[in-house]
Amino acid sequence: MKDFRRLNVWQKAHEMALSVYKATLSFPREKMYGLVSQLRRAASSVPANIAEGRGCDGSREFARFLEIAFRSANETEYHLLLGRDLGYLHIETYQVLNEQVTEVKRMLTGFIRKLKAND
Repeated sequence: MKDFRRLNVWQKAHEMALSVYKATLSFPREKMYGLVSQLRRAASSVPANIAEGRGCDGSREFARFLEIAFRSANETEYHLLLGRDLGYLHIETYQVLNEQVTEVKRMLTGFIRKLKAND
């Protein structure tokens, strides 16, 4: 059985998603069904795609799910920037979240390269 929870990249992505959920609790209530839901969906999609891909049989298919996770991380990065620029995220909170997303993207890139090299 392939346990996705043992993957460092999944652990970091899960931490990032939890941080995003906590940070968006302070967003204005009227943004709950717009920016907040998009940001939360994008952030939670990263570890979800890693988990789903971990269940694949081959490294090529797993790499495809990691690429989807990377795209969701890019989307998360943009929504965080938007939240900051709209004044919903304090600069310090934004910086911490942005560092988390950047680290996850870096880890995903390395993992994808490794899988493709072994294919």
